[in-house]
Amino acid sequence: MVDSLASGDGVKDSEESLAKEENGHLPDHEEPQPTPPESKADPEAQNGMPPRAWKWSVIFLCFYGFMVQLKPGEPFITPYLLSMEKNFTKEEVTNEIIPVLSYSYMVVLVPVFLLTDYLRYKPVLVLQSMSHVSIWLLLYLGTTLLEMQFMEFFYGITMAARVAYSSYIFSLVPPSEYQRVASYSRTCVLLGVFASSVLGQLCVSLGDITYATLSAVSLGFVGLGLLLSTCLPWPARSLFFNKSWRAEEAEKAAAAGAATQAELAQMRPDGKPATLVPPSSPPSSAWKNSVFVSMLKELRNVVRVPNLRLWSLWWIFNSTGYYLVLFYVHTLWNKLAPSSENKVYNGGVEAASTLLGAITSFAAGYLKIRWKLWSELVIGGITAVMAALLLVMGSTENIWVCYVTYILFRGFYQFLVPIAIFQIASSLTKELCALVFGVNTFLGTILKSIITLIISDKRGLALPVESQFFVYFTFFVVLTGAYLVSAAWVITRHYRNTRREGRAASEVPPTAMSPMESEAAESEPLSNGGGVKT
Repeated sequence: MVDSLASGDGVKDSEESLAKEENGHLPDHEEPQPTPPESKADPEAQNGMPPRAWKWSVIFLCFYGFMVQLKPGEPFITPYLLSMEKNFTKEEVTNEIIPVLSYSYMVVLVPVFLLTDYLRYKPVLVLQSMSHVSIWLLLYLGTTLLEMQFMEFFYGITMAARVAYSSYIFSLVPPSEYQRVASYSRTCVLLGVFASSVLGQLCVSLGDITYATLSAVSLGFVGLGLLLSTCLPWPARSLFFNKSWRAEEAEKAAAAGAATQAELAQMRPDGKPATLVPPSSPPSSAWKNSVFVSMLKELRNVVRVPNLRLWSLWWIFNSTGYYLVLFYVHTLWNKLAPSSENKVYNGGVEAASTLLGAITSFAAGYLKIRWKLWSELVIGGITAVMAALLLVMGSTENIWVCYVTYILFRGFYQFLVPIAIFQIASSLTKELCALVFGVNTFLGTILKSIITLIISDKRGLALPVESQFFVYFTFFVVLTGAYLVSAAWVITRHYRNTRREGRAASEVPPTAMSPMESEAAESEPLSNGGGVKT
C-alpha cells in the first residue's frame, strides 16, 4: 500500500512546516500531495510529452483505475469458499488459506517496489492485471486447498503492485498538475470499489446469482482490465533507477568540454582544439552515488525527527492491525450469519465502509490543530475508539452490530491516513518520501506476517476467528496506552518549556540571543542541507 510521493527541493524549512500544521493544510484524500517545484523551463517539455498530451494519458489511466476495481465477487470470496460449492471448512479458510496472503505480500513487496521504478511502472501494472486474472481463474475452477493457497499468493502480488498505479500517474504529468491528477486518480479508484461492491450486492440479493456466476463475471471484468493495462502509455522517466549514471556523466562531460575547448584551442600553437576524453565513472561507483542509495542513507536522519518518527510508527503498527481485521472479518461475519447466498450483505457493507472512508478522509483536510503538540493525543484517542469497536465486533452475536462496528472501524482509520501522509510527506523530497512509505509498508508487512504465523497459521496457535479478534483488540489497547503515555509526556514537556521560556524572557536581556540563533539551535540539518524542527 506506497502509497505516493511528495516533491520538493529537499527537506523544507522548519518554520514553513510548522505554519502548515497550525493552519491545518491537509490533503483531501489518501494519496500524498506533492508541492510543485519552481522551474522556469516548460514542465511539459521536461516531461518529454507534447503540450497537453498528458491529459489523454491521465484520462485513460483514471478509466483503467476505475475498471480494474470492478470485481463484484470480491466481497463474497470467503462465503464462496465456505459454501457448498467449494465446501472448505472454516478452519481451512482461517488457518491455512488466508495466512498465505500475508506471507505472499511480505515476500513480493520489496521486489515489486524496486521493479516498479526500474521497469517504469507499466510492466508491473500488467503483472498486477495478470495476477487478478489468475485469482479469479483459480477461484472459479479450483477445488483443492493448494489451488486456493495459490489464489491468495496472487492476491498478495496484486496488493504489492498497487504502488505502481499510485506512482505511475506522477511520471506522466508536469509537477504543477500533481495535486489535481492525484485527486482524480484516487477518486476513480474509490468509485470503482464502491461500484463493484454495490453491483455484487445487487447481484446476490436481487438477481439471485450464485457465487460461481459472480466469480465468472469478475473474471470477465479483470480480463478487460488486463487488456487495458497493455494499452497504457509508457512513461519516459521514473524516480530512482532510470536516472542513468551514463546519461548524467555524459551531460557533465559535455558541459565541462564546452567550457574548456576554447581555452585549450588558445593554448595549442597551431590553434586546433585539443580533444577531451569525457570522464566516466565505473558502474560500481555510480551505484554507490545513485539516487536510491543516497536516499537509503538519508533515512538515518529522518528517524531522528520526532514528528516523522511518530507517524511512521503509526503507519507500521496501526496499518498492521487494520489489515489483519480486513483479512479475517468476512470469516467472522460468516460465523454470525452462515452462508445462505441470498442473505449475505458483504457487498453493501464494503460499499458503505468505502463511502464513509472517503468522507472521513475528506473531512481530515479541514482539521486545524497544532499537530506537533497534539498528534499523540489524537492518535491515542482514535486508536482507543478502534479498540472498543473491535471488542464489540468480536463479542457480539448480532451480525448487524458487527457490520456497523466494522464500517465505523474503517472510517476512523481512513480519517488518520491523509493526516499521516501529509505529516510524513510535507517535509521530504518526493524520492525520499516514496522510500519512507515503502520502508514503513514493508515493516508493517513483516509485523503482520509474524502475528499471522503466531495466532492464525495452523503451525502456530491456529486460534478461531473470534479469539483472533480478541488478540487484535489487545493489540490496539497496547497501542492506545503507548500513544497516551507519549501524549502526556509531550504535552507536559511543552507547557513546562513554555513556562521556563517565559521566565527566561523576563530575566535575560533581549540581545542575549537573537531569534535566528535560537531557531538554528532547534533545527537538525539533514544531509541534503534542509532542516526539520525537532
